[in-house]
Amino acid sequence: MSEECKSGERARRHPRLSRPKLLLAIVAVLGLFAAACTGGDDGDDGGLGSQTTITLAANPWNGSALNVAVAAQLLESELGYDVEIVDIDENAQWAAINTGEISASLEVWPSGHAQNVIDFIDNADANVDNAGLLGPVGKIGWFTPTYMIERHPELATWEGFADPALAGLYATAETGDLGQFLGGDPSFVQYDEDIINNLGLPMQVVYAGSEAAILAAVDAAYSREDPILVYLWTPHSAFNSYDLTNVLLPDYSDDCYATADAGGVDCDYPADVLFKIIDASLAENAPAADAFLRAMNYDSADQISMLAAVEGEGMSIDDAAAAWIADNEATWSAWLQ
Repeated sequence: MSEECKSGERARRHPRLSRPKLLLAIVAVLGLFAAACTGGDDGDDGGLGSQTTITLAANPWNGSALNVAVAAQLLESELGYDVEIVDIDENAQWAAINTGEISASLEVWPSGHAQNVIDFIDNADANVDNAGLLGPVGKIGWFTPTYMIERHPELATWEGFADPALAGLYATAETGDLGQFLGGDPSFVQYDEDIINNLGLPMQVVYAGSEAAILAAVDAAYSREDPILVYLWTPHSAFNSYDLTNVLLPDYSDDCYATADAGGVDCDYPADVLFKIIDASLAENAPAADAFLRAMNYDSADQISMLAAVEGEGMSIDDAAAAWIADNEATWSAWLQ
């Protein structure tokens, strides 16, 4: 899923969850009363720490944006931090967290980041911590509509695409006689060009440009029952709307991915146990936020419910996150302990 933060990436103030004015007034009065009783210790920051603005990385897919929206709304409403969200690709975020420019990223897919883990987590001179598991387990893969497998059972595995006649079913004006494989945002971690080249498949990768563009292409093809082969991942709400089959590639192995930097990948993507990364200095500078982000954890069903609200019902990212928060206090209240 750029090596540095670009000037075009924007930081935006996250809208807070609204609270009734009467409640705020009561809280303010109680705060003044407590300060009077304790002598008004100016050094008491309520556990927020010296850093009162938390900056979260949002990567260009909806799951990441939803994780960030949930965290941002709770950091602001429950802990009193200000939150800024920075749109950034998943590779550039490592250096930004290492320098403290960004506080945390909440959905790292490990399969494409072995070197980043070495450089920024395992390196004693670096400043990035593994902040624990997010909860969902992801899997990137090749997906085609199940009606294509019903017509041509050979397409259930990569060997079927080695046949030029079958691969040619996926040809487009852009790929000529070659079958088209539709990739995602070019910034995504993806090895499909290497897999196609190393397996000798008569296919060509075309990049859709975004998650939304992949889904639009699937929707258009599905409505006509046309061939389409795409880069997609689970968990994803697309599987609630479309009957898609995961095309089997050669089994993943550590040896296969050891050659990734040299273009040697010729096997399937691994299962990805998603984890979080955090600025190691946050524990000192914003201890309540640090503890909250490390504790944040939910399962695939939680994320899928929000994805379905956004991608199936047309809700905004912020509204879907707010709805999940309203319905799941038992889950997120544990992150505040």
